[in-house]
Amino acid sequence: MGKALRQAGRATVHLVLAAVLVFGLYLFITVLLITAVATLAVVGAWMLPETVMLIRRIAGAKRHMTAAWTGRRIPEAYQTLTGPLRQRLRTAVLDPGTRIDLRWMVASYVYGALVFLALPLWPLGLVVDGVWCGLLRRAPVVLPLITRLADLEAAWSTALLRPSPQALLAARVEELAATRADAISAHEAELRRIERDLHDGAQARLVALSMRIGLARRAYDRDPQMARRLLAEAQDQAEEALTELRQVVRGIHPPILTDRGLAGAVRALAASSGLEVTVEVAGGLEEGPRPPAAVEAAAYFAVAEALTNAAKHGGGRRATVRLERLRSGLRTVVRDDGTGGADESEGTGLLGVRRRVAALDGSVQVSSPVGGPTVIEVRLPCVW
Repeated sequence: MGKALRQAGRATVHLVLAAVLVFGLYLFITVLLITAVATLAVVGAWMLPETVMLIRRIAGAKRHMTAAWTGRRIPEAYQTLTGPLRQRLRTAVLDPGTRIDLRWMVASYVYGALVFLALPLWPLGLVVDGVWCGLLRRAPVVLPLITRLADLEAAWSTALLRPSPQALLAARVEELAATRADAISAHEAELRRIERDLHDGAQARLVALSMRIGLARRAYDRDPQMARRLLAEAQDQAEEALTELRQVVRGIHPPILTDRGLAGAVRALAASSGLEVTVEVAGGLEEGPRPPAAVEAAAYFAVAEALTNAAKHGGGRRATVRLERLRSGLRTVVRDDGTGGADESEGTGLLGVRRRVAALDGSVQVSSPVGGPTVIEVRLPCVW
């Protein structure tokens, strides 16, 4: 009886919230009428995209509410409302997501008031189930009906708000276009960085090395002592140029990844990070086949950036790195005990990590509340 009461209470809260949302939708009819009249009059056409954005927010709130009851997320699939007014109008009208939201709004005017069927069941359930369960020791029969009404409301909302295959495909195409643009930007930024490192580092040292060797050749006959000194300096500059070249190579694909694999390379990072880092490897990552080189490099640079930020900006002392092999790919989680407050717009390098991961169709989740801790989770899909 107690469990049935709690479930019926949660179901009633869900139905009441649904009814409140529907009441707001009845008031929203005025906004829809004003937008329709203004759009037909042309002068108020700018209101249509803004109204569609508002409808998306309302539908998003309903998706969140339904997911909280069912435990299953309802995906969204909308086209971006950007650009000049003509383009935004076209997108707002032709977007399949707009038709799905409007269909749900119309249907919710009918089924959104299921709470009025649930409320009379409470006094009946308290009496009938009280006697049925208390005296006869049987399972409740009336209060579970309230839960079924909430399940029915959530099922209808899920069916109406679930995007169509065409909408999901359009959203996926748009997402891939944005990912491709980010990948191109990241690639261009990486090329500029490599060019800058070569120009300012190795190239400058090689030019100086050539000049030293030339001076040593000229001084060889008349001043052998100076020639030997110049050759010694040239040797030092050659070693420095080699060091610069090795650093550039490590920035492209660290050789330690090829030699030790991802787990070994991350352990080397942990040993040199300046923090107390614990590395956990799960899912048989070290025993099974290795991820593709691009996936390993993306995970390695994500861990390196996270540990660098934790040491330089987070003020933490300890960190944990977890590498996990999943059936669908690779999962990397870096957690530190710093002060938190990581912001991608502050030049911490997280934006570069996100672009590198997005180019591989992966995802990055950053949780860094003020006061800490900071948790960075990277998921990279791959075939094992």
